[in-house]
Amino acid sequence: MKAVFLRTPTNRPLVYRKRVARVDAGVRPGEWVAVYAEPDILLGYGVYNPRSEIIVRILRFGSQLPDETYWNATLSKALELRRDLLGLDDATNAYRLVHAEADGLSGLVIDRFDDVLSAEVFSLGLWQRAEEILGHCAKLCGTRHVILQPSPQILSQEGFDVSPIVSPGAPREVTIQEFGTRFRVRFEGGHKTGFFCDQRDNRRMLASFCRGKSVLDLCCYTGGFAVQAKKLGGANEVIGVDLDEAPLALARENADLNQARIRFVQADVFPFMRDMLRADRQFDVVVLDPPKLIRSRNELDEGTRKHFDLNRLAMQLVKPGGVLLSCTCAGLLDWESFLKVLHSAARQAGEPLPLVEGEEFARRNPRSMQILAKTGAAMDHPIGSNSPETEYLRAVWMRMG
Repeated sequence: MKAVFLRTPTNRPLVYRKRVARVDAGVRPGEWVAVYAEPDILLGYGVYNPRSEIIVRILRFGSQLPDETYWNATLSKALELRRDLLGLDDATNAYRLVHAEADGLSGLVIDRFDDVLSAEVFSLGLWQRAEEILGHCAKLCGTRHVILQPSPQILSQEGFDVSPIVSPGAPREVTIQEFGTRFRVRFEGGHKTGFFCDQRDNRRMLASFCRGKSVLDLCCYTGGFAVQAKKLGGANEVIGVDLDEAPLALARENADLNQARIRFVQADVFPFMRDMLRADRQFDVVVLDPPKLIRSRNELDEGTRKHFDLNRLAMQLVKPGGVLLSCTCAGLLDWESFLKVLHSAARQAGEPLPLVEGEEFARRNPRSMQILAKTGAAMDHPIGSNSPETEYLRAVWMRMG
């Protein structure tokens, strides 16, 4: 077997190009390689792709190559977490079954939606083996259908392009339930694997603030927060806003499915929020859960500014004493940076004060903000101790004064 030699040892599954000292000649993209630390310390085995900045993804540390027994053991361990420890089958039939590096399968995520396993692949080497892995997974879960799709960035990041693979007879959509609330999951044209299971516990937590309240769900996508605010939380009024027509149509279906009266508005949230402010409209509870605004370090500055602008406006729409839930799924925006954005936004969200002599700009009377909690993805999205990138979702709960 060909080998890749690293400059120094690592326990991280992602091996970036700059860590590599040399590579045996003739290694093909997607091929298994033994991974050594110079000169001869065997670290484990991974899949190789010279076209990617992540040149090797280590899938098994130690002296043994992954085989069928290993795949079954890895998948069984992942399933035991969701079924036995977390008891998710009692709460929902939709959950993250494999969370990439955190479950020992770098470059692959698998979500279960009722009788369908929906997978997203981020790696050439995992794409070449994904059908086999999903076959093992389906046997363990007792599911019948598989949908396998490449990440939208797989061409630019991994250097290859493929079409999704769908098992014969797989449905185009399924109906799932979450704490008794039903949602339709439509696979074709949806984001990621079809539905955001990572916000499940945050949706339930939000519902606890909504009894008899007015709720605004910004960037509502298919209505997860909005529907749970009404159905599970008993909100008096719920408005959901999103720019994309297709997710909004599904959001309306999800509301109808649960006999929940919700007003959905197709609009860019920036002008929508400004219109609400001009109308002096505020809400008891506001949710801000934008799509991923930072996909690379080149987008970090611009994406951070967008988060600031969104939050500055959203904070002004919260009634004094009301709750704002602000989220980011941009893993590159770490906790410290995200909290700085929120504190800065609160300082800028108040009413302007009159100019005083010698000042060029009006000062602002900042809105007070109490952080009630900081949460992340649901526990079926664990964080790997050797892969901090598996922590990506940050949710901050605030009481606005």
